[in-house]
Amino acid sequence: MCTGKCAKCIGTSLYPLALFCIIANILLLFPNFEVEYVQDTDKLTPEILYLGGILGGGIAVLFPAIHIHATGNGGCCANRCGMFLSIFFSILGVVGAAYCLITSSLGLANGPMCETGTGNWSRPFSSDLEDPKLNFSHSEDHYLFDSTTWDLCKKPVDVVLFNVVLFFMLIGFSVIELFLCLVQMVNGLFGCLCGTCGKRRAAPV
Repeated sequence: MCTGKCAKCIGTSLYPLALFCIIANILLLFPNFEVEYVQDTDKLTPEILYLGGILGGGIAVLFPAIHIHATGNGGCCANRCGMFLSIFFSILGVVGAAYCLITSSLGLANGPMCETGTGNWSRPFSSDLEDPKLNFSHSEDHYLFDSTTWDLCKKPVDVVLFNVVLFFMLIGFSVIELFLCLVQMVNGLFGCLCGTCGKRRAAPV
């Protein structure tokens, strides 16, 4: 596959991934699809408010996707200069995807913010914010591998499952984005050195 077609394929693939990241992060702002919690951000998981899916995996990847896609087309960007610039846009995409990956991984590892039945809001699964009143030991299996501990969170309802699914999705999307942007960095380098290998018009007889 020539570098131009490869860039077009990568750019096209990044569009839906960036959109999915934005949607997943927006959904995380509404645990169990309830609006009341977004009105009090102290009741939301801190990593959600970092907007890794919106700013990182979303916007920071969307701009590179637009340029990379344009580079793969037969327009003004389909040249060595366009390929060279795509390397820097890809770096932006790598940073954005990495930011999304890190924040989502932290959110998944530390667990959600929830009300544990005591009237107080905390993160019962976080080793840094462990509540001694709760019957939960961090020396045992991680909460991700023991779904019986998820009942510790009373409000929002099913917030643990809600966060786990969406954070896992963000991690998956950002890993794919990271891989595609890294591939485009290499592809952009070859395109800068060798050209986009697009079809040339036949010379008039």
